[in-house]
This record gives sequence, structure tokens and C-alpha cells, in this order.
Amino acid sequence: MTRLKRGAAAALAALCILPAAFAQEKYPSRPIELVIPTAAGGGTDISLRVLAELVEPLLGQKVVVVNKPGGGGTLGMAQVVQARPDGYTIGGLWNAPLTMTPHMLPAPYKVSDYSAVSLVTSSPTVMCVKSAFPAADGKAFIEELRKNPGKYTYGNDGVGGTIQLAAERVFTKLGVKARPIPFAGAGETLKAFLGGHVDIYGGSIPPIMPYVKDKSARCVMVTSAERNSSVPDAAGLADLGAPEEATVLWRGIIAPLKLPADRLAILQKAFASAAQSDKFREFMLKRGEEAKGSSSAEFRNLIDSEYEAMGKVMAAIGLTKK
Repeated sequence: MTRLKRGAAAALAALCILPAAFAQEKYPSRPIELVIPTAAGGGTDISLRVLAELVEPLLGQKVVVVNKPGGGGTLGMAQVVQARPDGYTIGGLWNAPLTMTPHMLPAPYKVSDYSAVSLVTSSPTVMCVKSAFPAADGKAFIEELRKNPGKYTYGNDGVGGTIQLAAERVFTKLGVKARPIPFAGAGETLKAFLGGHVDIYGGSIPPIMPYVKDKSARCVMVTSAERNSSVPDAAGLADLGAPEEATVLWRGIIAPLKLPADRLAILQKAFASAAQSDKFREFMLKRGEEAKGSSSAEFRNLIDSEYEAMGKVMAAIGLTKK
């Protein structure tokens, strides 16, 4: 055998050995990076940092949070998609970069370019009105909107945001129309609602609760299929005949595509278990949210179905990219 042929044979043998060695390597054997595509201090960052601490003893390794904001979450998402599929770079994010933003903006990835690990939190949008509003419950609220198309305004988290799209998805299904007014977050929405600048508060549950308790506001519906224990009088979409149109703010864990199945299973078990722990449940409940935990297949199905639904909603209201 010539020296050239011997070299080629050795190289080929080395390539054959690498996958087996990779598969046999103990996982995890070093810290894991959790890329969060937001700046530090926001709701997603805070929730996932708490979860990361609870996951560490289950994995036996540190989980190091890396914030990568920008592009509506697409920069951080791209970093995860492009990472080596060895389980040492994973992502923690909310639904918009996966199921909404790619319909509006060019994104450096496709919805199928990653492995779904587990759903970890869920929080519905709530719709609330002033005590003088001419509707006392969810069904009466929808009927009032139906009788007065475009008369009422609702505050939301911005054009193409989760709250606007959750509302428009339901309104389209039920054949009603209200005018969306975008604000920079729930705080600004609440301020405008209390000041009488919008008729309806559309946002997360915690900011509105003091006004529900003093009866200056009442919540009439949530965008989850079932009612929420924090606002039990607000109708769920099942009450309104549209449970299939549920859209909530959720957060989940993803990993690069082609992550070995055994490593995906280790991550799924650890994150789902931590998300379902009493400590995390109590933490999320105080924030008006639900702790979750799912199989990889369940999370994948949620992402795919919501991606399809959001594409239809955004096309209907003129928000899809040209």
C-alpha cells in the first residue's frame, strides 16, 4: 500500500471512530450555555434564570445564561440553530421568535431548524374593561364588539406582538373587530387604559390585578382555552366556543437540529422536571403565570400548529413580509 493510500485509510478510519466516541462520551460533562434572546432583566430572562438554577442539580453541571438580544429574538435563535449539535449550546425563549417574527421579518432560520426540548411556562393574555363598560362577562363583551365593529380600542404590546396576535386570532374567529393601539409593554398599556385613552386593557395578568381587586376594572376574557385561576370570572375560549384559537405567551427550551436522541432525552427530562417542581410552580404563580413541562413531541406540535395559525392571522391583518 502506498504512503498516500495508507494516509487516506487512516483518515477514513478516524472519521468512522469519531461518531462512536461522541456517542459514548458522558453527557453532560461540562457547563451548558443557555442562550436567551433578550436583554437581562425581562420576564423571559428572569423566569429562565430561575429554571436554570433548578436544572443544574438534575444535570450535574452549571447552566450558564448568555443574553443575546436583537432582531425580535432572531439573533439569539440563530446562534442556537448554528451551534454544534452536542447539547452544550441550547436556547430558552418565548414564542414570538419561533412562530410570529419569521412571518414578518427575514429570519436566518426556518421553523424546522432546531430540536424542541420542552415547554416550560404559559401565560394567557387577559382582556379587561372599566366597571362602566356595557358588558359584564365574556359573552356579553364579544356581543358588544360584534354590535359595534371598530368602535372600541384595545391596548397591546406592539404591532405583531403576542398580545395583538392572540386578540386578533380570537376576534377573527368570532367575527368581531376592535382597533389595536400599540404600546411599549404592559405598563404603558395599563397607564393608557386607566387614563381612558383605550377602552380595553390587553396584557398580562399581574399589572391589572390591583384594579380588579378594587373593582375599578373587570377582566372579561383570557386567550387560553380554559379559565385562569388568577381571574376566575374571565371567560376562557372554551366558554366562547373557540378553544382551538387559544394563544398564550409561552416559553420553552430548544436545541440545535440533529442533537443526538439520548442527549435530547436527558435535556427534556431535566427541564420538564424542573419546570414541574413545586418551587418553580410557586415562583411562576406569583407572576401570574403557569409552570409547564412537556415532552419534546408535544412542544414540537405546539410550535408547528401555532406557526401555521399565526401565518394565517398575520396575513389577514396585513403583517406578513412582502
